[in-house]
Amino acid sequence: MNSVDPNEQKLRRALTTPLLTLYGLGVTVGAGIYVLVGATADIAGPFAAFSFVVAALVVSLTALSYAELATQFPVSAGEAAYVEAGFQKRWMAVFVGLAVAASGIISASAVAIGAASYLHALTGFAIPVLTISVVLIMGLIALWGITESVFVAAVITIIEIAGLLFVIGWGMSIQDPQGYGISSMLPPLELDAWRGIFAASLLAFFAFVGFEDMANVAEEVKDPVRTIPKAIMLTLVLATVLYLGTSMTVLLVVPIDVLSTSAAPLALVFSNAPEVIKQGFSAVAILATVNGVLIQMIMASRVIYGLADRDHLPKVLAIVPKATQTPVVATLLVVAIIVLLTQTVPIGTLAERTSQIVLGVFVLVNISLIQLKMQPDEAAKHFRVPIVVPILGVITSALLFGSGFL
Repeated sequence: MNSVDPNEQKLRRALTTPLLTLYGLGVTVGAGIYVLVGATADIAGPFAAFSFVVAALVVSLTALSYAELATQFPVSAGEAAYVEAGFQKRWMAVFVGLAVAASGIISASAVAIGAASYLHALTGFAIPVLTISVVLIMGLIALWGITESVFVAAVITIIEIAGLLFVIGWGMSIQDPQGYGISSMLPPLELDAWRGIFAASLLAFFAFVGFEDMANVAEEVKDPVRTIPKAIMLTLVLATVLYLGTSMTVLLVVPIDVLSTSAAPLALVFSNAPEVIKQGFSAVAILATVNGVLIQMIMASRVIYGLADRDHLPKVLAIVPKATQTPVVATLLVVAIIVLLTQTVPIGTLAERTSQIVLGVFVLVNISLIQLKMQPDEAAKHFRVPIVVPILGVITSALLFGSGFL
């Protein structure tokens, strides 16, 4: 399978390294840390911060594999293209592509419910009405255009990162923290402690779901060979630093019994803050969550478009109007499914299923890269990693996937 000729593209190449990095950070940060610190603390206790480190190590290996494959095949529905090239089986490409689109749709549904919960606290309106409103508004922005929608997402991303830095700064300045001391957060060499850390890392992994979305907008990236690897690694490094700082701050400030049962854990840092600061942070949290909905919508619609464009799905899903240069029919389908899921499936189930689907895809993508590396290479100019990287990617992704069934 060869890289697609740039002259045949139907989508617009408009994304630069800063925009692509902010795109990745937007879905990564928005989908995870604002809602998952409490859940990881419930499983791993004082060592919850290390669950994010374990998840980051697993993700980084597969991220390097994605960086090579996305520069070799810079197309929408990236994972489907990688698996088809590696396994030479059309049905596997369709299966993986639909799994990736499903992960984006399910993730967006989970985050939309979270956004509606934050909005309900501020406005008092019914959560189902707020959830549908969030999904429809984000759908309109996704239809608008790739540059416009990613620019909106980038602005919101900067705001939500500032929100995390404010959490860290405010929490570290509290005179009488009620949580664990920093030294208590370092895990001992005991089996029970690490069993909890690894179990919580499956949840923490959900907080890193996002970098693989960058591969699915590769068809809209300027100079993908240079831009994609740089943006993927920048996204992971920045997200890991933010997660470590934020989770340690929350564990330091908030009592574990309160933290482990909270659906809005970061807001607990401001429990004794002035009302204006509480409301300001709630507004940032809402922006963070709706941003995750928008970016997952963009990703899922591009995967469906990419599959349809290669005749794996009905051709109507590949329609791209000249006015928007976005896959309108695919986007409308994604919006409709998200609305349905938000009204029928609980948020916890949605988050867990997203992690499992993505980890399964990671295993197949890494195996595809191993198989491609064992074939004769035409010495094409793309980013490369040693074969040990996808081998370790298979092992770590499979282990983390398996930990969800222990």
